[in-house]
Amino acid sequence: MRRAGRGWALAAAAALGLAGPALAQDGRPVFLSPILTLDQDRLFQDSEAGQAIEQALEAEAAALAAENRRIESELVAEERALTEQRATVPPDQFRPLAEAFDTKVETIRAAQERKARELTQRREEERQDFFRKALPVLAEIVRERGAVAVLAREAVILSAGQVDITTDAIALLDERVVIGPDGAQSEAPDAAEDAPATPPGPASPGAAAPSEPPSPGSASPDEPAGRGD
Repeated sequence: MRRAGRGWALAAAAALGLAGPALAQDGRPVFLSPILTLDQDRLFQDSEAGQAIEQALEAEAAALAAENRRIESELVAEERALTEQRATVPPDQFRPLAEAFDTKVETIRAAQERKARELTQRREEERQDFFRKALPVLAEIVRERGAVAVLAREAVILSAGQVDITTDAIALLDERVVIGPDGAQSEAPDAAEDAPATPPGPASPGAAAPSEPPSPGSASPDEPAGRGD
């Protein structure tokens, strides 16, 4: 059993041996390999562009949560006042007031839930846009390394550390994507000339798809409370 395991490891090492060191055009040492790996989540979380997107979305989520708490407080006060009227208002007059309050609560709840869904959708759209902007950077690294495919790191069972391009991709992306004072992102002036429009090489099963990344879970803001029976 141990011998079989060693044979598998040697075969893997031999396959990884297809890769080798080389020099980039600017003289930097790079590791040539037909297959590269990328940690998409770390690229988004650790790059300046990804962090700017996340900070903006978190600010919107916090504002929505604060709005929900304010609305809830107002509805609780309104419900309390309505309950106090029950003792003095005839039932036939109180019933329309209670029904109107219930309708108001349901309308507000639906509106706030819609805002939360829109924020979740925008989070996914912003992430996809981020990877679309990162695609030329990844393509440049693919070309520089002589690779034909980039695999999602979480889909790879075994690989040499040198084939992971996440750190290099973060550094190059930070260099190429300019973040303005208002948080708007744009490509650096010389980036369009240096980076190809599309990545070279055929698609590979399990390859990372920067344009359609997995969506991370997002916090759901608090919802306003309705009138209890």
